[in-house]
Amino acid sequence: MAASDHVGIEQFMTGVKKRNPGETEFHQAVYEVAQYVFDYIKDKEIYHEYQILRRIAEPDRVISFRVCWEDDKGNIRVQRGYRVQNNNAIGPYKGGIRFHPSVNQSILKFLAFEQTFKNSLTGLPMGGGKGGSDFNPKGKSTHEIMRFCQSFMTELYRHVGADVDIPAGDIGVGGREIGFMFGQYKRITNQYTGVLTGKGLEYGGSLVRTEATGYGAVYFLEDMLNKAGNAIEGKTAIISGSGNVATHAAEKILHRGGKPLTLSDSGGFILDPDGLTQEKIDWVKVHKTHRRGRIEDYAKEFKGATFHAGKRPWDVKADLALPCATQNEITTAEAKTMIKNGVIAVSEGANMPTEQDGIHAFLDAKVLFGPSKAANAGGVAVSGLEISQNQQRMSWGADDLQKQLRNIMQSIHEKCVQYGDTKDPKYIDYVKGANIAGFTKVADAMLAYGVV
Repeated sequence: MAASDHVGIEQFMTGVKKRNPGETEFHQAVYEVAQYVFDYIKDKEIYHEYQILRRIAEPDRVISFRVCWEDDKGNIRVQRGYRVQNNNAIGPYKGGIRFHPSVNQSILKFLAFEQTFKNSLTGLPMGGGKGGSDFNPKGKSTHEIMRFCQSFMTELYRHVGADVDIPAGDIGVGGREIGFMFGQYKRITNQYTGVLTGKGLEYGGSLVRTEATGYGAVYFLEDMLNKAGNAIEGKTAIISGSGNVATHAAEKILHRGGKPLTLSDSGGFILDPDGLTQEKIDWVKVHKTHRRGRIEDYAKEFKGATFHAGKRPWDVKADLALPCATQNEITTAEAKTMIKNGVIAVSEGANMPTEQDGIHAFLDAKVLFGPSKAANAGGVAVSGLEISQNQQRMSWGADDLQKQLRNIMQSIHEKCVQYGDTKDPKYIDYVKGANIAGFTKVADAMLAYGVV
């Protein structure tokens, strides 16, 4: 194939959209990778000949199934479940399960595609997958959630396994839900294997997993700042979300001498001009995670804090930003407001939380920008370490795991620097670096297998 015969990115994306109609989140995720990979492979004929990017953008399989369950009033309820197994070129499929009303095939395909490159960046032998259901755990009793999880796993169990596909938790799926699903898997298969990660410590879970994504996002932020001759100490930070990722990101910002100012949920955000302390963060962890409370209650609990209903924190002046809630939560207009307000670095704790044009706005303004596939890889990295512990039938200590997490995040940063060079020697394009570094490992493994 001559270079002039190569499909261009516009033609490539036209094909993606034609094959996946209406799946806008998936289109966005593929384009975000393709815009960098196409330039990288323009003189690398073998990637074109073997259609590597086209193959990565076509999931190995998409599984959809009915989930029937009975609520506490005896009503039969019907949901839809999914598992998207995107690519297992470098290891078993690995990626979370999400329970949320917004879950659909497009969102899960975007997440599985993104997960493929994120897992590649960790250096661990994990492929990319994602799953979930449009089930909403909010307002459900524990017994209703148990019955749903058991029904969900009754179908899912035939598609997963310790050497096949190892799901984890995600939005709406925490330790409780993982426990119910693991129990049902064990019940059906009569096997005690590491088929899920994010398990309780009593039955094969790993220390540090709860903190890993939030801590990892701050470690990546720290490495970006250090590379630029700066530091977190003395800086203010705006953070969205109020679950595990957000609270532990706030905690690690605090550990590094910064001042976290905000947290949020679907109802709005709180602003604490005095900064969140460890005591305040611990209160949020209990109130949100264990009592299922709302973030607005923070403003009632702590003097000086204010609640801003129906808004996101991106117009608050700060030095650093960590979006830790959900996809596309930073619009292009909000990105420009953040730039105007003096944000110098963004580290994405959520999956694809910034709109495409917003990312370009940050890059054009030379804001240090850590994309989600690199910055929030700490969670899946520790999940990978949990797999290793399960296979060896042993548990590692917290200090050892913290060191391994820190080393993995530093290694990811180094890979992004290697491939993220720009015409400005003082600025690293971490989006470019993450996409190319993640792609090359998966692509080279696929080449080794031939056409499969």
